Amino acid sequence: MSANKTQATDESVDKYIASRANGQQLADCHALMALMARLTGQPTRMWGPSIVGYGSYRYTYESGRSGEAPLAAFAIRGRDLVVYLDCEDHAKPLLARLGKHKMGKSCLYFRQLADLDASILEQLIVDSIAAVKHRYG
Repeated sequence: MSANKTQATDESVDKYIASRANGQQLADCHALMALMARLTGQPTRMWGPSIVGYGSYRYTYESGRSGEAPLAAFAIRGRDLVVYLDCEDHAKPLLARLGKHKMGKSCLYFRQLADLDASILEQLIVDSIAAVKHRYG
């Protein structure tokens, strides 16, 4: 089985953000960093070349594949910011009230934090952290 590509590194989070973020993204990244640090109580760390993560958990899938992933994380993807969430169907009412965004399977895409309801984003992150901790311990 191949090794996971997304692993914690000692690369600089500030260097990553400075190299990718435009003006508004820079401010939004700092706000996301403060929020995720507060919610997890963990320091920031790069995961792979492009994910800013907080804390970690170990997972094992039914297939036997296992690894480590950040408990909470975000990334800059072109003009969008992405917050990684573990959401189930119960999150749909919150997502409906969140604001202008697109949702993938576990990726919340948005252009700027000002487009979102901050309290709902915080609740989605809190719920995601709780879901991961429940599922993986």
